[in-house]
Order: sequence, then structure tokens, then C-alpha cells
Amino acid sequence: MISALWTSATGMNSQQTNIDVISNNLANVNTSGFKKSKINFADLIYTNMKDAGTPNAQGAEVPTGIEIGHGSKVNSTQKIFTQGNIQNTDSPLDMIIEGDGFFRVQLPNGNFGYTRDGSFKMDSNGDIVTADGYYLDPQINIPPEATSISITSDGTVSYKPGGSDQMQEAGQIQLYNFSNPAGLASQGRNLYSVTTASGMANQSAPGTNGTGTITQGFLEMSNVKVVEEMVNMIAAQRAYETNSKAIQASDEMLQTANQLKR
Repeated sequence: MISALWTSATGMNSQQTNIDVISNNLANVNTSGFKKSKINFADLIYTNMKDAGTPNAQGAEVPTGIEIGHGSKVNSTQKIFTQGNIQNTDSPLDMIIEGDGFFRVQLPNGNFGYTRDGSFKMDSNGDIVTADGYYLDPQINIPPEATSISITSDGTVSYKPGGSDQMQEAGQIQLYNFSNPAGLASQGRNLYSVTTASGMANQSAPGTNGTGTITQGFLEMSNVKVVEEMVNMIAAQRAYETNSKAIQASDEMLQTANQLKR
């Protein structure tokens, strides 16, 4: 009975973490390029009071044993990289990836970050950067006096110089994919970093080697579905409540045992 107290407590701890994950998903429902997380649970160790196949007093083998579990734990959280909703912005530097792949940006420490957030800007030098000022890699520069910017589905960036009607090419955006995107480490600011589990980044031109194509003037929004998260929240709340009821029942049974008299 004492074991039931601790077992139910592990369930409450697991559901608390579940609510934390759901809350983060809901908090980022309007974050462009955000990918929701899914939580996975696993059961804890078991006490084997009788092994299956143990012979009984008559020498016959019992078909099933007696195993008492000791609760649950959070096994992992997994990013779900399904395509989010698409929003038309008409901004020339907003881009979406229709399909698989990530943009790569260079961080101030020299490392690279990977993102699905295509809300890029232009800094004072004409370089394409993120909202935090991180350079798109490979770096692409557009003269500030350019009057028109065009980005094709294969990532080719062209611009029309001031006083000219002839488009000039500024470079080509590259996309990067991974053998296991769920293994990427979240860094905040819509950025992911490479881990051993994700595998190395494979560079490709958009539309080749399994990468998606690029569409200009749109943004990929969060793939969080509010109704789905609300249902998950209700289920987690009820599971938390049920575990608390199990603790209460165990406590009442202990109280009854303590009140026994000769």
C-alpha cells in the first residue's frame, strides 16, 4: 500500500511534465515556423513476486506470474515536423519551404543554426538576416537601392538595381535536411542545432535530394492545433486527478489499518 503512494506520485509528476509541454505548444501557436512537441511515457521497473512458468505445489507451471509496477516516467519529448499553416504576407523576403528541409543561419559564435522560420529581413549592408540579425548561410547580399527582389522555387535570388530593368542574380539559397530531424536540439529563437542523433546536415538546392521548394511572399506558421492541445490538456488533467485519488485512497486504507485495535 505504501508502494501505491509513490507509484501514483510518479504518475502525477509525469502529467505535470505533460502539461508543461502542452503549455509550450499553446504559447507558440502564433510563432512562425514553430513545431509542436509530443511527449512519450514509459513504465518504471517491476517487482516480480512470482515469475511466469514457476512450478506450483503439484508440479505444474503457472501460466502467468505476479508483477507489481512502480509507476511511469517521461521517456522523451519529440518535435513533430509536419507542415504548418501558410500565411500570405506579400513581403519579398518572407519565404516558406514547401516540403522537407531547413534554412541555415550563422550564429555570432561561428556555429550554425537551422530553422523553418522564413521571416527574413535586410540589414543596413543589404545582407539577408533573421529577426535576430543572424546571416542566412550561404550569405546573400542585395544592394539597398534595389527596387525589386525575386526568389524562385529553386532558391535563386535576383534583384532589379535602381535605374535598371535588368534583373541581376545575387545568389542561391540552400536547404539542409537530416536523416533524423527529431534528433535536433531546440535552441530557442526558432533555431535547432545538430546533434549526434540528428546526423549531419545534408546541403541541397531547393527541390533536389528530397528537399522542398521555396515560395516567396508567404510564411509557415506554427503546426500547433489548439483543439488537439486542449483535448490533451483535459486528458492530462484527468490523469493527474486520478493519480491524486489513488494517493487519497491509499492514505485512507493506511488510516483504517492504523485504527485497528485488539
